[in-house]
Amino acid sequence: MSSSIVYFTNLRARMGYNLLDKTRKLFERSGFGESIQEGDKVAVKLHFGEAGNTAFLPPMFARVAVDEAGGKPFLIDTNTLYKGSRSNAIDHLETAFANGFSYATVGAPVIIGDGLIGMDYVREQIDKKHYKDVKIAAGLHHADAVVNLAHFTAHELFGFGGAVKGLGMGGASPSGKQEMHSDVLPEVMEAKCTSCGRCFTWCPVDAINWEAGTKAEIVEARCIGCGECTVACTYDAIEVNWKTDVNITQEKTAEYAYGALKNKRDKAIFFNFLINISPDCDCYDFNDPPFVTDIGIMVSTDPVALDQASADMVNRRQGPERPRDRLAAYPRPRGGYRAGPERLQD
Repeated sequence: MSSSIVYFTNLRARMGYNLLDKTRKLFERSGFGESIQEGDKVAVKLHFGEAGNTAFLPPMFARVAVDEAGGKPFLIDTNTLYKGSRSNAIDHLETAFANGFSYATVGAPVIIGDGLIGMDYVREQIDKKHYKDVKIAAGLHHADAVVNLAHFTAHELFGFGGAVKGLGMGGASPSGKQEMHSDVLPEVMEAKCTSCGRCFTWCPVDAINWEAGTKAEIVEARCIGCGECTVACTYDAIEVNWKTDVNITQEKTAEYAYGALKNKRDKAIFFNFLINISPDCDCYDFNDPPFVTDIGIMVSTDPVALDQASADMVNRRQGPERPRDRLAAYPRPRGGYRAGPERLQD
């Protein structure tokens, strides 16, 4: 079995050689540009970030991808299954622009790959374990090549979200996303429910019965198993009961990633940005602080090898230094800290 190459750069920079220069160097080392013809439509697949989230990949990295990809690049993402700021193309584009992804900033068109309400998709024949065919966003399917930019984070269903999750889940139409999530069955724990109504607002199919002052109740017959309510609840009142092993959801997502790449052999490259590594994915309208320190940027033509290398790097990394840890290195002098140049700086 042949091995795959994963290129890595740390985040150290200097005058005249910044992180954007290092990202350009990774493109060069990968050799991706050699496979792109002048007229190729190149999909730069990434996550535009939910409104209110600040952990998503900064737009300047997308600009580098546009400049280096060759062909005719465009930025692309797909509509979400849940009811957030990206569930239809109008809101989605407004969110993308507000988060800094526009022609003026990235130098390329920005499109929503599955159309106005997520109905523009192509059934790609794959004949795998779980699916005979998968529903891939038309804009992604019809592209000649793909540059996948993933902000590597933790994820409540996948452990980590990187290249495979970003392209598999992120390249599917909402109905495809529902297929992948169909093995999740949430349940409300009444003792913890505060009747805030957040889960009711977030549910994409109105499967939650709720009125002000009453406990939320999930209607199993209507529930599609997307699992979004488990994180929407800020009181830990909704937990997941797995109808099958969690690995099934991951296997399904891998099959969707395969379907997204099936007609792009030798014309796909994957970047994982191991920066601002948050405890939840960028789909939520908030982000907690990173749970490990920043690591670097990785790139490969093999998304599985890339995700494995990224997970290994994160698992070996220490957590971020907390304020009390910094103070521990500078014992408080007698009489306290003095004002002026000698004062301890954070």
